[in-house]
Amino acid sequence: MQETPFCLRVGHLLPYSMSDSNTTDFTNPSTFILLGIPGLEMDHVWISIPFCTMYIIAILGNFTILVIVKTEPSLHGPMYYFLCMLAVSDLVVSTSTLPKMLSIFWFNSREIDFSACLTQMYFIHSFLVMDSGILVAMALDRYVAICHPLRHSTILTNFVVGKIGLAVVLRGGMLILPYPFLRRQWPYCRTTIIPNTYCEHMAVVKLACADTHISNYYSLSVAFLVTGLDVFFIAVSYIQILRAIFSLPTKDARLKTFGTCGSHLFVILTSYIPALFSSLMHRFGNNVAVHFHVLMANAYLLMPPMLHPIIYGVRTKQIRDRLLQLLTPKGT
Repeated sequence: MQETPFCLRVGHLLPYSMSDSNTTDFTNPSTFILLGIPGLEMDHVWISIPFCTMYIIAILGNFTILVIVKTEPSLHGPMYYFLCMLAVSDLVVSTSTLPKMLSIFWFNSREIDFSACLTQMYFIHSFLVMDSGILVAMALDRYVAICHPLRHSTILTNFVVGKIGLAVVLRGGMLILPYPFLRRQWPYCRTTIIPNTYCEHMAVVKLACADTHISNYYSLSVAFLVTGLDVFFIAVSYIQILRAIFSLPTKDARLKTFGTCGSHLFVILTSYIPALFSSLMHRFGNNVAVHFHVLMANAYLLMPPMLHPIIYGVRTKQIRDRLLQLLTPKGT
């Protein structure tokens, strides 16, 4: 059984251990073969229905968020700019995986070009890192809004928000950049078959014949760097937020103020809990069937992009009201 990804959505960055092989080596194979969901090949068409539904909801929901924020001037603020970044990141992650998955399920198109595989791997993991960074930026916005409300507009100016966004993008892009370059240099042995629906980082590492220790240490460092820093900054932000909330004089004021953090907290839970569950299952579920591991890996890549726009659409009054205006015919 494969080892575990680390506990956040930036998940599949931790390496597999190398397996010994005396088989013929070859460098840069022209294609990899994606098996889909091993053991459930006969049910691929049925399995595609919920995944396709999740993808459609994610596409419609995130595009709706982008349109509403763009067309509603009252939403042109830091929180909604970060929300738009999260929507774009979610669109990239889901679109990087779902189309190929559906082509496997519907057309049995299992081959993926070697370069396309590395590109898919890069986009998935770099934007997962960006997702985590965006959640930290949103926590910062909530901290400033609650702990320094009078200075919110002067601290988080459009220029500062732009710099934060650029830093998030550069961090995700640069930290994952070595991955495809290292994988391209390795020889591969035994097989080019990947027992998954997408080019999972650990699955590609497992196929390599080269010494992967440097890559393994780097992967481990990136995983814990991203996890540790992001969770630390989010925790510090909410400790300060809770201190400010409990210092308010009335219960109604405390509930109302804490309610402004509700959407962000739900998004954090939907982003991190599925990945934590998958991590624990991979580490301790040695007797769990491979197809269940693959289903969980795909589900937690697709569930957050689907749930994020729903959470903000339901819990954010400005977005909900603007959506109703767009859906309601004029004059009614």
